[in-house]
Amino acid sequence: MPSPLRILHYLPSLDPRHGGPIRAVQDLSSALSRRGHAVTISTSELPPKGLEKANAAPGPAPALTIEFLGEALVKGAWMRAASRDRVRMLLRDHDLLHVHGTWDVSNAQLGRLARSMKKPYFVSVRGMLDDWCMAQKAAKKRVFLALAGRRHLERAASVHLTADFEFDQARKWFPNGRGVVIPNLLELAPFRALPGPGAARAQWPALAEGEPVILFLSRVHIKKGVDVLLLAFSLLRKRGVRAKLVIAGSGEPAYEQEMKELAASLGVGDAATFTGHVGGPLKLSLYEAAAVMAMPTSQENFGFVFPESLACGTPVVTTKGVDIWPQLERSGAALIVERTPEAFADAIEKLLADPARLAAMREKARPFVFSEYDEERLLDAYEKMYRGE
Repeated sequence: MPSPLRILHYLPSLDPRHGGPIRAVQDLSSALSRRGHAVTISTSELPPKGLEKANAAPGPAPALTIEFLGEALVKGAWMRAASRDRVRMLLRDHDLLHVHGTWDVSNAQLGRLARSMKKPYFVSVRGMLDDWCMAQKAAKKRVFLALAGRRHLERAASVHLTADFEFDQARKWFPNGRGVVIPNLLELAPFRALPGPGAARAQWPALAEGEPVILFLSRVHIKKGVDVLLLAFSLLRKRGVRAKLVIAGSGEPAYEQEMKELAASLGVGDAATFTGHVGGPLKLSLYEAAAVMAMPTSQENFGFVFPESLACGTPVVTTKGVDIWPQLERSGAALIVERTPEAFADAIEKLLADPARLAAMREKARPFVFSEYDEERLLDAYEKMYRGE
């Protein structure tokens, strides 16, 4: 039996409102810890009070060490010398370093530090080399890759991608590096005994009024397509389709307000509920209360919300902007459509009008997730990556 590993993770922030990378590190670290590995998560930004356990699974938490390194000299960028010294001390007691993200200078700093200490390091790029992402602030990103980013990626023991589709888009940016595809690990324990929709309906009484619920659950961000979904919902209402829309998630206050104003201007404000950030068992209950989870996203390298929704038995409508779209389509519990209001309105209308089809999709959803994202198989893959096998 191989000896346990001592694994040091680093990501710039642990604020769950920043989305999937934080969740990915927490779930993976928890599962590795339960397997007997010593896992430390280091960060330059702790979660705000009140959100520390917002996404925590029920039950006892595994023994994880969280190391606060102190704030970066420039947020999201250069790490202070004192913080680097703290990471150097941590690395002495760990076998490897795993950094998350692409554009934070601190990741490259720590990769260089690990090389100087002859410690292998691994980079999860978290979708940031996808074509859509590379088209945003393209010149700045290419300069960063030329100056430091490509060297950082190519000198890593492995560059971790979560889907073949992500690998295909990212590979050209580190042509001499080693890429490994392993899906994100999703902690499945909370999904085995679901809480039921009652808690969500009690929290938001409009959900208990009998009309089917269309759910969006993610960050409220321009790339996620909240505006597209609101336009689709407006089309549905004009066609006489009675339903409720729930936008669950938080984002920049100005953008959240813009989306609320868009809902009002479209005449659907009375049927659209903006909940803010939702986590823990209440989030699972919200999935269960929905007829369908719809997200017209431009880009997701994995998107925890999709397997989460299916694990709650709720079918999905999304786009090919999701790097795991082939797997979602293969599940038989998801529809992949164009990123237009018309396409989303058509798909949702057809599903709501066909209860037998919805029921069949629900039946397929949960077995797919528990097979496709089996935790023990994925942990085996991560261990092999870390051991260089």
